[in-house]
Amino acid sequence: MFEQLQTLDPTVLGAAGLALLIVVAIIANVVVTRVLLRLVRRVATSGAIPWGDRLVRHKVFARLAHVVPALIIAVGIALLPGFPEQLVTVIQNVAMGYVALTLTIALAATLRAGNEIYESFPQSRDRPLKGVVQLVQIVAYIVGGILVVAIVFEQSPLLFLSGFGAMTAVLLLVFKDTILGLVASIQLTALDMLRVGDWIEMPQSGADGDVIEVSLHTIKVQNWDKTVTTIPTHRLIAESFRNWRAMSESGGRRIKRAVNIDQASIRFLETDEVDDLKRFALLAGYLGAKQRELAEAQADLGEAGSVSVNRRRLTNVGTFRAYTLAYLKAHAKINADMTLLVRQSPPGPQGLPIEIYCFTKSTDWIVYEDVQSDVFDHLIAILPEFGLRLFQNPAGSDVARLLKQTELSS
Repeated sequence: MFEQLQTLDPTVLGAAGLALLIVVAIIANVVVTRVLLRLVRRVATSGAIPWGDRLVRHKVFARLAHVVPALIIAVGIALLPGFPEQLVTVIQNVAMGYVALTLTIALAATLRAGNEIYESFPQSRDRPLKGVVQLVQIVAYIVGGILVVAIVFEQSPLLFLSGFGAMTAVLLLVFKDTILGLVASIQLTALDMLRVGDWIEMPQSGADGDVIEVSLHTIKVQNWDKTVTTIPTHRLIAESFRNWRAMSESGGRRIKRAVNIDQASIRFLETDEVDDLKRFALLAGYLGAKQRELAEAQADLGEAGSVSVNRRRLTNVGTFRAYTLAYLKAHAKINADMTLLVRQSPPGPQGLPIEIYCFTKSTDWIVYEDVQSDVFDHLIAILPEFGLRLFQNPAGSDVARLLKQTELSS
């Protein structure tokens, strides 16, 4: 039988050997992908391999499976008779170049899986590495591409790297955004300026919401209206933005809002009105101390104290400020350990602003808005008890009521 094979035409023998080699490579590919790969996936997803499910999800094992048929062709082609040496070398080079390309793609998939594994840890919110991983992937693709070309053309990688150095200026121009993004990512991470989950405001970019992704080139922000704004990473270094994380970590969220008092309703309180206001439990201590203070001041005036314009007297707006401060201190959802004050702002066309400056105990948006509304609901409703009116611009009903009163009086 061997003698009969020796008598065959070398070309026919080589073609038959090549066909057999291809069949063997196909069978090996089927065995690896249909049998071995399924077994590896089952073992990986069962928990036997740490984080194996992430490697399966990013098709790391599937990429590596393509190496087997390429290696079979690279090794087997040299064993076939009747092939010119140059053709054998070309096929081997192409097969090994494919192996290098497959390993590069598998490495990139492994890096993606590694980043996903890292993001499952709590510290990833403080130190996101997605930008660094993307940079390493770019380097891996560049090095892998050089190796593939070097293997196919049987040249030293150093030769291509020397030519690569000559293209540095071009590459700097092409990868300008990548370089800017890398530097910005390092600065954002090193200075702890941004984390996934932070609430940031960047009006010039239309961003106001939670950071959902930090990558090499872009930052994704999900706005409160559920739209997503994409910002180039380097812009967060070049331009200003507001990060609300410190507020969340402080344990309190600021209320800074004013009640505008109609200045025409501000007046001195009469003695009977002061006595009536003592029924407010929150004002009893303040009124008692204030009356003693005013009595001492009046005694120092002597006979001049008998004239009302010379005496210090309580005002309804001052008493309202004292009540508001006492009310906030007693409120169960206002943080008494943080700045808490009630002050007058300069009067203007909109009345006299009585500004409330305090912090809620909860930083949750819904709770915060509920507490803020509750505080101002109460203060606006209790204003008439102090003889005060809330300022607002005249409405149509106000004009109609005034005209009606004028008609009746005439």
